[in-house]
Amino acid sequence: MAEETHDFGTEVGRLLDLVVHSLYSDREIFLRELVANAADATDKRRFLALSDAALALPDNAAIRISADKGARTIRIEDCGVGMTREEMAENLGTIARSGTAAFAANLGAAKPEDRPSLIGQFGVGFYSAFMVAEKVEVVSRKAGHEEACAWASDGKGTYTLGGATREAPGTTILLHIKHDAEEFLEPLRLKTIIRKWADHIALPIELEEESKFTAVTSGTALWRRGKSEIKPEEYQDFYRHVAHSFDEPFATIHWRAEGTLEFSALLFIPSEKPFFPVEDDRESKVRLHVKRMFITDRAELLPRWLSFVSGVVDTEDLPLNVSREILQSTPVLDKIRKALINRVLTELKAKAKEPEAFKTFLENFGAVLKEGVYEDSGHGAEIAALLRFASTKEESTTLDEYIARMPEGQEAIYYLAGDAAHLKASPQLEGFAAKGYEVLLLSDPIDAFWPARLGSYKEKALTSVSQAGSLFAAAEASGEMQALCEALAKALEGKVSGVAVSARLQDSPAMLVAAEGGPDLAMQRLLRRAGRPVFGLPPKLEINPGHKLVQALAGRSELAEEAALLLDLARLQEGELPEEPVAFVRRVATAIAGG
Repeated sequence: MAEETHDFGTEVGRLLDLVVHSLYSDREIFLRELVANAADATDKRRFLALSDAALALPDNAAIRISADKGARTIRIEDCGVGMTREEMAENLGTIARSGTAAFAANLGAAKPEDRPSLIGQFGVGFYSAFMVAEKVEVVSRKAGHEEACAWASDGKGTYTLGGATREAPGTTILLHIKHDAEEFLEPLRLKTIIRKWADHIALPIELEEESKFTAVTSGTALWRRGKSEIKPEEYQDFYRHVAHSFDEPFATIHWRAEGTLEFSALLFIPSEKPFFPVEDDRESKVRLHVKRMFITDRAELLPRWLSFVSGVVDTEDLPLNVSREILQSTPVLDKIRKALINRVLTELKAKAKEPEAFKTFLENFGAVLKEGVYEDSGHGAEIAALLRFASTKEESTTLDEYIARMPEGQEAIYYLAGDAAHLKASPQLEGFAAKGYEVLLLSDPIDAFWPARLGSYKEKALTSVSQAGSLFAAAEASGEMQALCEALAKALEGKVSGVAVSARLQDSPAMLVAAEGGPDLAMQRLLRRAGRPVFGLPPKLEINPGHKLVQALAGRSELAEEAALLLDLARLQEGELPEEPVAFVRRVATAIAGG
C-alpha cells in the first residue's frame, strides 16, 4: 500500500494551536486522553464480540505503555477494535470528528447493560498528544480484518497514510517526545499520571519497567460495587488514597442515586484534622469521574463548609466540554451537588446521636461547619441544629436543648461571642445571670458573623448580649450620676456614642455595649484586627453606680485621665488592648500611687 500525504479536514493550524496551548490546563492530560481512547476501543471490541465471537478479546487484554529514553519515544498499545484505512482517515485525519460519537449513534438498538462505557465523545483528545510530541505515529488493524494501516503527522497541517503490519487487531501509538517534555519518559512519572487519571478503568493498564510489563492500576471502581461486596479494609485503603490521610474515617457514605439522575458516590468524613489545617485549603476534595474516568478534582461538588469531606462521584449523565476537564454549566451538576449536600447532612444527623464521637468531630470541624450557617441560607437552620455550644449553664448544648431550658418570659436566644479566655468573666453576663437567663458562649472567629445571618432559630431571635439593652429597663440615675455620665461623655467624645447608668452591671465598674443599630462588639473587634473599617456609631459606655470606683469619680471637675482609664478598663474586659498602652500604664500607676 503506497504512502499518501493528505491535508487535515479542518483549519488544522488554528485548531491544533487551540488543543496544544489552550484546551488543556496540564500537559500530562495527553496520557489520560490516549488511555481513554484505548479503553474505548477495547470496550467497542468487547461489545461487538457479543454478536461475533471471532472478535473476542484475548485473555491478556490490557493497555500497555512503554518509554524509551534513548529514542525519546512513548509507545501506547491496545487490543481494541482498531481502525481500517478509511476509518483512520476519518477519525484521525479530521480534527473534531469523533469515531466514538459515531459509534455511540449506532447503539440505539442495544440493551443498556450491553452498551460499552464510552468515555471520549469529542474527537480532539487524540490531538493532545502534540502537547508533548513533535511527531505522532499510529499503526492500527481492525478486528476481523487482516490489513493494517499506518498514520503519521507532525501536527503542522498534513498527515500520511500507508501500509503496515500488525500481528493482532488493535492500535499502537508512538509519540516522539519533544525536548521540553522529557520528564514524561520517566517510568515513575508515567505511573503517577496513570494512577491519578485512570486508576479505576476496568481494563488493566501495564507499564514496562526493566523489560517487564507490570499492572499499575487497581482496575476496580470501588464506588460502583455493592456495599455488601466491600470489606472494611478496602474502604480504609481507598480513603487513604483519595484523602491522603491515615486516620479512620468518622463516616463512610456509599450510595447509588437512581431515577432521573444517576450517579455513584463514595464519600468520607474524616475523624481527625489533616496535617495542614482545613482553613488553609478550602477547596472541595471530591473527585469527579465520568464513566469511571477521572475528570477533575476542581468541580466544587461540595461547598466550602464541607471541604473536609473527600471521595468520588461517578456519573454517566454529565456533559463536558471538549477538553473533558472544564465543566459546562449544567443543571445536572447542580442536582448532583444538592444531592451530595443533603446526603452528607443526613449522615451527620445520624452521627450526632453518638455524643462523644460527635463532640470530637465538632472540635475538629465545627468551625468550618459553622460557615455553612453563614454562607448557605437554604441549609442554615439544619446546620445550626447539629452544632454544640458552651453556655453559662452547660458545658455543651444544642440550640434545641437551650430552647427547652428557657424560663418563662425569655423570648430570644442570647449569645456572647469573643475570646474563650474572657467569655465566662465578661461583665456582659452579669445582668443575664441576675435574670436567670442562659447565654451561649461562642469562641470561634466565625461566631461573630453567623448568628446575625441566621437571624432566628425556631422563631427565637438570636441576640448578642451586647445588643440586648432593651431587655433591661432603664436605670434611674441620681443627679450626681447623671452629671457624671455627661462629664464622661464629654471627656470621651468621639470614642463612645454615649454614657449611661447601667441596669445590668452587678460587680464591674463599667462595660461597653453596641450602639443601637451598630455591629456586635465581637464583630467590631474582628474587623479592627483585620484592618477593616468599622461602620456605624462607636459603642456606648455603661457605668455601675454602685461600684466604689464610679462613686469616687462623681463630683470631680476634671475627668480626662479617669475617663480614659475607665474606657481602657472596659476594653480590657472585652479582650481588647488599651488604645494607648503606654498612657494606660501611666494612668494605672498614678491611680495606685493615689495621684
